[in-house]
Amino acid sequence: MPSTASGAPRVFGRGSWAEASRLADVLRRETVGGVLLLIGTLVALVWANSPWSAAYETLRDTRVGPESLHLDLTLGQWAADGLLAVFFFVAGLELKREFVAGDLRDPKRALLPVAAAVGGMTAPAIVYVVLNLGGDGAVEGWAIPTATDIAFALAVLAVISTHLPTGLRTFLLTLAVVDDLLAITIIALFYTSSLAAGWLALALVPLGLFTVLVQKRVRSWWLLLPLAVLTWALVHASGVHATVAGVLLGFAVPVLRSRAAGGPDAGPGLAEHFEHRFRPLSAGIAVPVFAFFAAGVTVGGFSGLADSLGDRVALGIVAGLVVGKLVGIAGSTWLVVRFTRAEFADDLGWWDVIGVALLGGIGFTVSLLIGELAFGQGSERDDHVKVGVLVGTLISALLATVVLRMRNRRYRRIAEEEQVDADQDSIPDVYQRDAEEAARTAARRSPEASAEG
Repeated sequence: MPSTASGAPRVFGRGSWAEASRLADVLRRETVGGVLLLIGTLVALVWANSPWSAAYETLRDTRVGPESLHLDLTLGQWAADGLLAVFFFVAGLELKREFVAGDLRDPKRALLPVAAAVGGMTAPAIVYVVLNLGGDGAVEGWAIPTATDIAFALAVLAVISTHLPTGLRTFLLTLAVVDDLLAITIIALFYTSSLAAGWLALALVPLGLFTVLVQKRVRSWWLLLPLAVLTWALVHASGVHATVAGVLLGFAVPVLRSRAAGGPDAGPGLAEHFEHRFRPLSAGIAVPVFAFFAAGVTVGGFSGLADSLGDRVALGIVAGLVVGKLVGIAGSTWLVVRFTRAEFADDLGWWDVIGVALLGGIGFTVSLLIGELAFGQGSERDDHVKVGVLVGTLISALLATVVLRMRNRRYRRIAEEEQVDADQDSIPDVYQRDAEEAARTAARRSPEASAEG
């Protein structure tokens, strides 16, 4: 990532070609998953508001699984506890990849997306709490508007045919990765109603065995899959939300190949192999199916919509997603720029920050999950949560569309520049120029550092 004269990374810098090409592949897969998520959501909403809504509720509430193992869950619960564990497993892989070999390994490059993610979760929570103070237990839903759904955001970008420059896409994905880490931490710490320490301790046994095997680069599914399922089941029995098991399993997988004597140099490791295998399952099946079972709320026409939005829970969610996310992400970015004296990458500025911040208000998957944990799946207040999440997401998406479409001509020109490869070496020229500029900046600063020493 090119740096300013002061050495601070540029805001929305492209980064290296290797990282940019990897993220482009990730975003393409997430975009397809986001379109499927939209389809699942629309099908659920249409079905739940049709004359056949009772059939939808019957399907969602059908129980499957062994009662003796406390796994007689409804299909909706299997989607939330089981399928989303796959989603968080992939999130765990991506998180570790970013901290070990991605942008987050460099504190200077990590500062902006981490600060934006923290601000983008703190401000919505504050907005929600302020609007729900003095209510009847509604404050416990404070974390609902804190999450950003990257798949849904990318689906919106695909629908409006806006191609964000590499720097903006990298910032959005990195922000969402940190957002996922904070969200799963919130779920583990604040939405564990009862803790059975014995079951949680037992979960460490299969988790430890899984860790040992993957660290030895074992890929045999017949060994790893039973250990992963057993870890998930024991975490579920402990009272901690089972999706936490997915993140822990993802963290266990090595990112880089070992530098064993006579062995290959460090490079892509088992995490990349698993990510290629499981990301299509997460984006193409797990998240859309969860959306199908979670988004089906009977609105009841305009009067029903008005009644739902009359609940301060729904109002707090809408305000948190639309206003809180904008203030939190844009405000944190302003603070970083102000105190590090960072500069924006060429042709990008504060309107782009506002557009990305509005995209951050597209909260769906994790927001619906936290709503179920806070108020109980199928409860009246949970229905109000779904309305609030859907309305807040829709408003954020529409506002982001307006801002980003205004900038689309500029984005298209930047995207075209990022594809020029005059020397035909398979690396776009802008990335080579950025690398040369970064090298010159480092060379200029080296004598300064030596003199100071």
